[in-house]
Amino acid sequence: MLLLEFFMKMILFSAALLTAFALTGFAQHKHEYAKITEKEIDYRNWTYPAAQKNENIDLREFTKGKKLVMVFYFAPWCHASNFQAPVTQKLYQKYKDHGFAVIGVSLYGNTEKVRETIERRNIGFPVVIESVSLADRKKSLHYKYRWGTGDYRRWGTPWNIFLIPAELDPTGDVLTKKAFVVNGEIIEREAESFIREALGLSSAEVANY
Repeated sequence: MLLLEFFMKMILFSAALLTAFALTGFAQHKHEYAKITEKEIDYRNWTYPAAQKNENIDLREFTKGKKLVMVFYFAPWCHASNFQAPVTQKLYQKYKDHGFAVIGVSLYGNTEKVRETIERRNIGFPVVIESVSLADRKKSLHYKYRWGTGDYRRWGTPWNIFLIPAELDPTGDVLTKKAFVVNGEIIEREAESFIREALGLSSAEVANY
Protein backbone atom coordinates (compact mmCIF):
# COMPACT_ATOMS: atom_id res chain seq x y z
CA MET A 1 0.00 0.00 0.00
CA LEU A 2 2.83 2.37 0.94
CA LEU A 3 4.61 1.49 -2.32
CA LEU A 4 1.48 2.28 -4.32
CA GLU A 5 1.12 5.64 -2.57
CA PHE A 6 4.77 6.38 -3.32
CA PHE A 7 4.33 5.66 -7.03
CA MET A 8 1.16 7.76 -7.15
CA LYS A 9 3.00 10.71 -5.59
CA MET A 10 5.84 10.30 -8.08
CA ILE A 11 3.39 10.31 -10.99
CA LEU A 12 1.70 13.46 -9.71
CA PHE A 13 5.07 15.12 -9.15
CA SER A 14 6.21 14.25 -12.68
CA ALA A 15 2.97 15.59 -14.14
CA ALA A 16 3.44 18.84 -12.22
CA LEU A 17 7.00 19.16 -13.54
CA LEU A 18 5.88 18.57 -17.13
CA THR A 19 3.16 21.19 -16.75
CA ALA A 20 5.66 23.68 -15.37
CA PHE A 21 8.03 23.05 -18.26
CA ALA A 22 5.20 23.40 -20.77
CA LEU A 23 4.06 26.69 -19.25
CA THR A 24 7.63 27.98 -19.19
CA GLY A 25 8.06 27.08 -22.84
CA PHE A 26 4.79 28.79 -23.70
CA ALA A 27 5.84 31.95 -21.88
CA GLN A 28 9.08 32.04 -23.85
CA HIS A 29 7.12 31.86 -27.11
CA LYS A 30 4.83 34.84 -26.50
CA HIS A 31 4.41 37.81 -28.82
CA GLU A 32 6.20 41.07 -28.05
CA TYR A 33 3.94 43.61 -29.75
CA ALA A 34 4.80 47.31 -29.62
CA LYS A 35 3.35 50.50 -31.10
CA ILE A 36 4.89 52.59 -33.88
CA THR A 37 6.32 55.64 -32.13
CA GLU A 38 8.30 58.62 -33.38
CA LYS A 39 11.64 58.88 -31.55
CA GLU A 40 14.72 61.04 -31.63
CA ILE A 41 17.53 58.81 -32.86
CA ASP A 42 20.88 59.43 -34.57
CA TYR A 43 20.41 56.62 -37.04
CA ARG A 44 23.56 56.09 -39.06
CA ASN A 45 24.15 54.80 -42.53
CA TRP A 46 25.63 51.32 -42.72
CA THR A 47 27.12 48.83 -45.18
CA TYR A 48 26.70 45.16 -44.25
CA PRO A 49 27.25 41.86 -46.11
CA ALA A 50 24.15 40.37 -47.71
CA ALA A 51 23.02 36.95 -46.52
CA GLN A 52 21.58 35.82 -49.86
CA LYS A 53 24.27 37.10 -52.22
CA ASN A 54 28.02 37.67 -52.20
CA GLU A 55 27.77 41.45 -51.98
CA ASN A 56 27.57 44.35 -49.55
CA ILE A 57 24.50 46.55 -49.24
CA ASP A 58 24.74 50.25 -48.42
CA LEU A 59 21.57 51.47 -46.74
CA ARG A 60 21.58 54.99 -48.18
CA GLU A 61 21.92 53.56 -51.69
CA PHE A 62 19.23 50.98 -50.95
CA THR A 63 16.70 53.68 -50.00
CA LYS A 64 17.07 55.61 -53.26
CA GLY A 65 13.95 55.60 -55.41
CA LYS A 66 11.76 54.33 -52.55
CA LYS A 67 8.96 56.12 -50.70
CA LEU A 68 9.25 54.18 -47.45
CA VAL A 69 11.85 51.74 -46.17
CA MET A 70 11.38 49.43 -43.20
CA VAL A 71 14.51 48.05 -41.51
CA PHE A 72 13.59 44.83 -39.70
CA TYR A 73 16.16 43.80 -37.09
CA PHE A 74 15.82 40.16 -36.06
CA ALA A 75 17.66 37.20 -34.55
CA PRO A 76 17.20 33.86 -36.35
CA TRP A 77 16.61 32.05 -33.03
CA CYS A 78 14.15 34.65 -31.64
CA HIS A 79 10.52 33.47 -31.46
CA ALA A 80 9.05 36.99 -31.63
CA SER A 81 11.24 37.69 -34.68
CA ASN A 82 9.92 34.54 -36.32
CA PHE A 83 6.36 35.57 -35.48
CA GLN A 84 6.92 38.89 -37.26
CA ALA A 85 8.84 37.57 -40.29
CA PRO A 86 5.79 36.30 -42.27
CA VAL A 87 3.87 39.49 -41.46
CA THR A 88 6.78 41.58 -42.74
CA GLN A 89 6.97 39.44 -45.89
CA LYS A 90 3.23 39.83 -46.43
CA LEU A 91 3.40 43.64 -46.20
CA TYR A 92 6.49 43.74 -48.43
CA GLN A 93 4.82 41.60 -51.08
CA LYS A 94 1.65 43.68 -50.97
CA TYR A 95 3.26 47.13 -51.20
CA LYS A 96 6.63 46.67 -52.90
CA ASP A 97 5.24 47.93 -56.22
CA HIS A 98 3.99 51.09 -54.51
CA GLY A 99 7.41 52.30 -53.33
CA PHE A 100 7.71 50.28 -50.12
CA ALA A 101 10.90 48.35 -49.40
CA VAL A 102 12.06 46.14 -46.55
CA ILE A 103 15.55 45.13 -45.56
CA GLY A 104 16.25 42.64 -42.78
CA VAL A 105 19.23 42.99 -40.46
CA SER A 106 20.25 39.73 -38.78
CA LEU A 107 21.78 39.77 -35.32
CA TYR A 108 23.47 37.30 -32.96
CA GLY A 109 23.15 34.26 -35.22
CA ASN A 110 25.53 32.56 -37.66
CA THR A 111 25.12 32.91 -41.41
CA GLU A 112 23.91 29.33 -41.88
CA LYS A 113 21.06 29.86 -39.41
CA VAL A 114 20.17 33.15 -41.09
CA ARG A 115 19.92 31.46 -44.49
CA GLU A 116 17.82 28.65 -43.01
CA THR A 117 15.44 31.26 -41.57
CA ILE A 118 15.20 33.08 -44.91
CA GLU A 119 14.33 29.84 -46.69
CA ARG A 120 11.94 28.55 -44.03
CA ARG A 121 10.05 31.85 -43.83
CA ASN A 122 10.07 32.41 -47.63
CA ILE A 123 11.61 35.83 -47.16
CA GLY A 124 11.80 37.73 -50.46
CA PHE A 125 13.32 40.98 -49.24
CA PRO A 126 17.11 41.33 -48.86
CA VAL A 127 18.76 40.47 -45.57
CA VAL A 128 22.14 41.66 -44.29
CA ILE A 129 24.18 40.50 -41.32
CA GLU A 130 25.25 42.96 -38.62
CA SER A 131 26.56 40.45 -36.07
CA VAL A 132 26.86 36.68 -35.67
CA SER A 133 27.76 36.16 -32.01
CA LEU A 134 25.74 36.44 -28.81
CA ALA A 135 28.78 38.16 -27.31
CA ASP A 136 28.27 41.06 -29.74
CA ARG A 137 25.03 42.18 -28.06
CA LYS A 138 26.32 45.28 -26.27
CA LYS A 139 28.74 46.11 -29.08
CA SER A 140 26.09 46.32 -31.80
CA LEU A 141 24.51 49.50 -33.13
CA HIS A 142 21.18 47.73 -32.69
CA TYR A 143 21.79 47.68 -28.92
CA LYS A 144 22.65 51.38 -28.89
CA TYR A 145 19.59 52.35 -30.96
CA ARG A 146 17.01 50.39 -29.04
CA TRP A 147 18.29 51.41 -25.62
CA GLY A 148 18.36 55.01 -26.82
CA THR A 149 14.67 54.74 -27.73
CA GLY A 150 13.58 53.08 -24.50
CA ASP A 151 13.75 49.39 -25.44
CA TYR A 152 15.40 47.66 -22.47
CA ARG A 153 14.67 44.06 -23.41
CA ARG A 154 17.67 41.77 -22.99
CA TRP A 155 18.03 40.92 -26.68
CA GLY A 156 15.63 43.43 -28.21
CA THR A 157 14.48 41.50 -31.25
CA PRO A 158 12.56 42.14 -33.30
CA TRP A 159 13.22 45.87 -33.55
CA ASN A 160 12.00 48.01 -36.45
CA ILE A 161 12.66 51.44 -37.87
CA PHE A 162 10.80 53.16 -40.73
CA LEU A 163 12.80 55.52 -42.95
CA ILE A 164 11.37 58.08 -45.36
CA PRO A 165 14.05 58.38 -48.07
CA ALA A 166 12.98 61.88 -49.15
CA GLU A 167 13.72 63.11 -45.62
CA LEU A 168 17.11 61.41 -45.15
CA ASP A 169 20.36 63.38 -45.15
CA PRO A 170 21.98 62.72 -48.56
CA THR A 171 25.51 62.94 -47.13
CA GLY A 172 27.34 62.21 -43.90
CA ASP A 173 27.25 59.33 -41.44
CA VAL A 174 23.87 60.16 -39.90
CA LEU A 175 20.84 59.40 -42.07
CA THR A 176 18.24 60.93 -39.77
CA LYS A 177 17.86 62.32 -36.26
CA LYS A 178 14.20 61.37 -35.93
CA ALA A 179 12.27 58.33 -37.12
CA PHE A 180 9.34 56.05 -36.40
CA VAL A 181 10.45 52.93 -34.53
CA VAL A 182 8.84 49.81 -33.09
CA ASN A 183 10.50 48.56 -29.91
CA GLY A 184 9.22 45.04 -30.43
CA GLU A 185 6.98 43.11 -32.81
CA ILE A 186 4.87 45.15 -35.23
CA ILE A 187 1.08 45.12 -34.98
CA GLU A 188 0.01 44.17 -38.51
CA ARG A 189 -3.08 46.40 -38.76
CA GLU A 190 -1.27 49.43 -37.36
CA ALA A 191 1.77 48.85 -39.58
CA GLU A 192 -0.37 48.52 -42.69
CA SER A 193 -2.22 51.76 -41.91
CA PHE A 194 1.12 53.51 -41.38
CA ILE A 195 2.52 52.14 -44.65
CA ARG A 196 -0.59 53.12 -46.63
CA GLU A 197 -0.45 56.66 -45.34
CA ALA A 198 3.28 57.00 -46.03
CA LEU A 199 2.78 55.72 -49.59
CA GLY A 200 -0.16 58.03 -50.21
CA LEU A 201 -2.59 55.18 -50.83
CA SER A 202 -6.28 55.59 -50.13
CA SER A 203 -8.38 52.86 -48.53
CA ALA A 204 -10.14 52.24 -51.87
CA GLU A 205 -6.85 51.74 -53.70
CA VAL A 206 -5.68 49.26 -51.08
CA ALA A 207 -8.98 47.36 -51.16
CA ASN A 208 -8.70 46.93 -54.95
CA TYR A 209 -5.05 45.89 -54.93
